[in-house]
Amino acid sequence: MENSYVLYHDQIIKNGSIPVDVEDRGYLFGDGIYEVVFVYDSKPFAFDEHFDRFVQSAKKLELAIPYDIPTFKHLTEELITKNNVVNGMVYIQMTRGVAPRNHLYERNMQSVVTGFAKSVSLDSIAQSQSKGIQTYLTKDIRWLRCDIKSLNLLGNVMAKREAADFDCQEAIQHRDGVVTEGSSSNVFIVKDGTLKTHPATNLILNGITRQIVLKIAEQLHVPVLEESFTVDELKEADEVFITSTTMEVTPVVKLKGEQEQTYKIGPVTTEFQKHFKKQIEKSTSTLKS
Repeated sequence: MENSYVLYHDQIIKNGSIPVDVEDRGYLFGDGIYEVVFVYDSKPFAFDEHFDRFVQSAKKLELAIPYDIPTFKHLTEELITKNNVVNGMVYIQMTRGVAPRNHLYERNMQSVVTGFAKSVSLDSIAQSQSKGIQTYLTKDIRWLRCDIKSLNLLGNVMAKREAADFDCQEAIQHRDGVVTEGSSSNVFIVKDGTLKTHPATNLILNGITRQIVLKIAEQLHVPVLEESFTVDELKEADEVFITSTTMEVTPVVKLKGEQEQTYKIGPVTTEFQKHFKKQIEKSTSTLKS
């Protein structure tokens, strides 16, 4: 059964037996962080990159990490094995811990780590990549520390709901006309063969897939501008695609909302899709050897 086993502290235990304290700061304040690692052929992809970011998020929020990264990796692999996940994802969460409800937190509290693993159909991802997705342009109403992968996702959640209400699979957000990122993805545009994406500032999450795509661009000698771009530039782009752990490299074929536009799935997007797949194949073959 899917999610038969879950992570609690440093133990893999049966699902349904985790006690959730009502004064856990993650439950009360969203005071915590998380990572989602995709699994291909029973192997976690880009694990080191994900948990490097996990450590950085913890430092920015003064969260105490209870054990080292090799232990996290071992527990992640055990979650995958115990739940028989071949292709899917692992979710790891860490909250500041349990304390009487107070906005003021104490430093060096005992963090609470939880996690689960589940299967995901690669067919649905492949379909989105081949056909493209519709997106909805909306205002970015989130806080100003989007570089931290925190549990505070209400702004993202509201944007995703708004997009879905207009039959779109993702929201593209902007602050005063400057495009930031999707509700759960990074956004790239292509214009005259040049790739453009918002720089990795506090206004976006520096996605792991985003980072891999930028490395691929360097290998392919594709010009890249890591700088902000406007809604007008988004509308006039030759190609648009999003990147995320669960969507990989997915083309955008329609923009709705404050601006309307249609796009073709172009050669640059297709090339990045192909080379991202090669990265996955290379990673899984290396892990097997």
